Amino acid sequence: MTDQPASTANQMWGGRFAAGPDAIMEAINASIGFDQRLHAQDIQGSRAHAAMLAAQGIISTNDADAIREGLLTVLSEIEAGGFPFSTALEDIHMNVESRLKEIIGEPAGRLHTARSRNDQVATDFRLWVRDQCDATIDGLQALIRAALSQAEQGADWVMPGFTHLQTAQPVTWGHHMMAYVEMFGRDLSRMRDARKRMNESPLGAAALAGTGFPIDRHATAQALGFDRPMANSLDAVSDRDFALEFLSSAAICAVHLSRLAEELVIWSSAQFRFVTMSDRFSTGSSIMPQKKNPDAAELIRAKIGRILGAAVALFVVMKGLPLAYSKDMQEDKEQVFDAADNLMLALAAMTGMLSDLTANRDRLEAAAGSGFSTATDLADWLVREAGLPFRDAHHVTGTLVAMAEKDGIDLPELTLDQMQSVNPDITADVFTVLGVHNSVASRTSYGGTAPSQVRAQIARWNDIIASEEWA
Repeated sequence: MTDQPASTANQMWGGRFAAGPDAIMEAINASIGFDQRLHAQDIQGSRAHAAMLAAQGIISTNDADAIREGLLTVLSEIEAGGFPFSTALEDIHMNVESRLKEIIGEPAGRLHTARSRNDQVATDFRLWVRDQCDATIDGLQALIRAALSQAEQGADWVMPGFTHLQTAQPVTWGHHMMAYVEMFGRDLSRMRDARKRMNESPLGAAALAGTGFPIDRHATAQALGFDRPMANSLDAVSDRDFALEFLSSAAICAVHLSRLAEELVIWSSAQFRFVTMSDRFSTGSSIMPQKKNPDAAELIRAKIGRILGAAVALFVVMKGLPLAYSKDMQEDKEQVFDAADNLMLALAAMTGMLSDLTANRDRLEAAAGSGFSTATDLADWLVREAGLPFRDAHHVTGTLVAMAEKDGIDLPELTLDQMQSVNPDITADVFTVLGVHNSVASRTSYGGTAPSQVRAQIARWNDIIASEEWA
C-alpha cells in the first residue's frame, strides 16, 4: 500500500482545512483498509450516476464517456491487484476518484455532481449486502438439497428421538433430517424477504436533503437493479436496517447450523456411532493415532459467536444515532464483512459434511428402542384400547417401565402376565405397538415421523425446488 501525502487529502477536501490530519486522526478516520471490498459496487454506482448526469444534461456526453472508460480502467487495476490504495485518501470513494482524475483529468471532478459520500456509501454498501444475500440464498439452497438427500435415503430408518438429550420416542432418520430442511427453509425465506426490503436505492439523496440538480433517481435505481429509489433522503443516507436485517437473518441461520453441528459432533463419537464423518471434513490427532475429530462441525459451532457478535455490535452502533449520517456508521462494514464471510464458509462446510455423511443404519436402529422409547405408545394403547384416561394410562405405563427397569429388560420383553398384574385389561395385542418400527409407522399425523409422512414432506420440498419460486 502506498500512502500519499496529507496535502493530497487536503486537495480532495477543498479549502476548508489548511493543515494535514494528525497521524492518529488519519488512522482512526481511514476505512480504506476494509471498505476497498466495495470497489466493484462503488464503480458500478458511479457509472450509473455519470450516465444519469449526462442523460439529464447535467454533464456532457463526452465527460460521461471519459468517466465510464476511466472507471473501467480503475476497476481492472484493482482486480489485477496493483492498485495503490492510500490511507491519506481515507476510503474507497476518494481512492477511486483520485485515480480517475489521474487517468482522465478534469472530467473526473464532475462525477461527484449531485451526490455525496453519504448516499454513495449507502448505495455501495446496500449493493454489497444485496449481493451477499444472493450468495447466501444459493448456499442455503445447496444445503437444503444435501439435507433432503439424506432424508430421502433414510425415510424409514428408525432412530431414537430425544428430549433433554434423553431417549424420548422413536423417530426416523428422514424425519430428523427434514427438521433441518424446515429450519434452513425459513432461513432461505428470511434472506429473500430481507433482500426484497433492501432493494431500494439511496443514490441521489446526496448528503441528507436531496439536491437541486434535475437528477433522475428512478433511472439510477433501475440501472443498479433496485426496485425504486428510497422515498426520504434523510432515511436514505442514515438507514442501516438492511445490514441489521442481514445480520439478524445470518445469526438465526448460524444458530441452526450450530445445532446441527452439535448433533454431528455427538453422533460421530464412539459412544453414539450414529454417523461416520468423511475424511474430507475430519482431522486426526498429533498424539492419538486412533482419533478422527469432527473439526469442521466444531468450527461451524463456534461461528455463531462471531456472527451473533457482529449483529450485536452493529445494533449498538446504530442505537443512539440522530439523523442523518454520523461517522459511527463507518463501523458497520467490518462487522457485516466478517459475518458474511463466516456464514458462507459455514454453509459450504455443512453442505459438504452432509453430502459426504454416512448414517449408520444398524446402530441407529439398535439405539432406537433404548430408554423405553415406546412407553408413550403403550400409554396411547391403554387409552385407545383399554379406555383408560390418559393420566391413568401414564401411571400404569410408568409402573411397567419401573418393573422392566428393575429386571434389566425393555418393555417388549415383559410378559403378558407381568403387564396384567398391573392392569388386567391389557391384552396380547399390546405387543403390536411396542416395536420401534410399529411405533414410527403409527405416527401418521401431519408432520409426524411415520415414513409415509416423511416421504410426503420430501415430495413437497421436491415440488418447491422444481417451482419457479425456487430459482
